[in-house]
Amino acid sequence: MELEQAVEYFSILGGIGKNIELDYFDDVFSMVESNFVQNFSKFQTLVSPSYLLESPYREILIAVARGDGKLYSVLRKAKVSETLGEQIVQELVSLDVLKIEFSRESPLRTHPKHKLKKEQRSYRVQDKLRFVQPFMRFWFGFVTYYRKDLALGKGDAFLDNFEKHYDRLRSLVYEQLSDALLVQHYAGKNGIEYSGSFWNIHSEFDILAVTKDKKVILGECKYKDRKVCKNELTKLKAKALESGIDVDVYALFSKSGFSNELLQIQDKDLLLFDLNDFKALTV
Repeated sequence: MELEQAVEYFSILGGIGKNIELDYFDDVFSMVESNFVQNFSKFQTLVSPSYLLESPYREILIAVARGDGKLYSVLRKAKVSETLGEQIVQELVSLDVLKIEFSRESPLRTHPKHKLKKEQRSYRVQDKLRFVQPFMRFWFGFVTYYRKDLALGKGDAFLDNFEKHYDRLRSLVYEQLSDALLVQHYAGKNGIEYSGSFWNIHSEFDILAVTKDKKVILGECKYKDRKVCKNELTKLKAKALESGIDVDVYALFSKSGFSNELLQIQDKDLLLFDLNDFKALTV
């Protein structure tokens, strides 16, 4: 299987193990139709424990899959109280269904008498919820909403929605793989102390990593069918400036490569990774 196809399949089937036979096709849409429309009931048994398919677990998991993952935003969208929601989230973490990506944002209020701007007063620093398995994210983000139709063998609405929004599935998987590649890239050097996505009141970033010698690396991931141009680097630098991040190294990850203008930049503070570089993760 080509690396691009492997990424696409993993974004849907990752985590289901070897306990079920799969139909593979050259294109991901045929695979989804064969497995999730024609064999819906078989795949629904992979959602375990089965009560995750019921309220209020289902609503919380749908909100995680379809939103930005911020904890209290998820509970609000799921229409679950914070007290009950926090208990359910802890249960889902203990079941290894969800994991918590802790915020690295500093509180806006640095001392009790610190006055905030009006537009900042309602802002809340939040951790993010992530699915442990891509399959579960796919199920609650795309499949379960159409469960009644799919149980009757009707898949048109499900397939139409999948085709429109599939990009957000593989983009997150690509970000996670990019993070792993960056960690591996620095393994023989100073090493990464911590990495992952980063968000604050101003913006969100695909990757913010800090090396053991305290160098800050800011990364942007593009899983698109076009080359990344220099303006993407310019926009990333502007976002970093707005967010007050002092960056030492910028890292760009592109499925389809880079423009000649970017490739000609000879700068030790710029790292460029294309799809071929991800083969290092399979070794």
